[in-house]
Amino acid sequence: MRCFFAVEIPQGQRAAIATSLAALARKLPEAKWVQPEGLHITLKFLGELEEQLAQEAVAQLAELLRKVPREVPVRLGGGGFFPDSRRPRVAWLGGQAPGLAHWAQAAEEAGKLFGVPPENRGFSLHVTLARLSRPWPEGAVRRFLEEVGRWELPPFVAREIVLFESTLTPRGAIYTARARVAPGGAA
Repeated sequence: MRCFFAVEIPQGQRAAIATSLAALARKLPEAKWVQPEGLHITLKFLGELEEQLAQEAVAQLAELLRKVPREVPVRLGGGGFFPDSRRPRVAWLGGQAPGLAHWAQAAEEAGKLFGVPPENRGFSLHVTLARLSRPWPEGAVRRFLEEVGRWELPPFVAREIVLFESTLTPRGAIYTARARVAPGGAA
């Protein structure tokens, strides 16, 4: 199964993002916009794992999460592009979440135990909003950054990591929660 560890964004915040995104998408060039149910904060992409190995990765993650913060406040805001704004391919929503890097490191360690290659770069909190079939012009990039920078989204508290299965379809990926792990350290 194709899977990853992520923080699920609560329904209220997903709805607020979806409302803002719908208005923004009408003002920008063509892109493949993420559906509200697909919004999440990826901590670690695991790739293709047999279901038994994925469950073992969850058990290892639970063990590694014993010493990290139990709850992490998350405030989403601001935006950016991967690889960068000069060559935009993925548009994202950023934010701040002190402590979430510890969760991502635990997910990274759990993945390494099952042969998943480590990331070459550190954790970067982002919520993918769109995939661009071709880079946008400079004016569209600027407009995206300005508008997303003005979004006022309600904060939330992350309390668990979800193992998602990702099923690719012609209409986009479908994400199914397969397991949930709550950190066990001090709040």
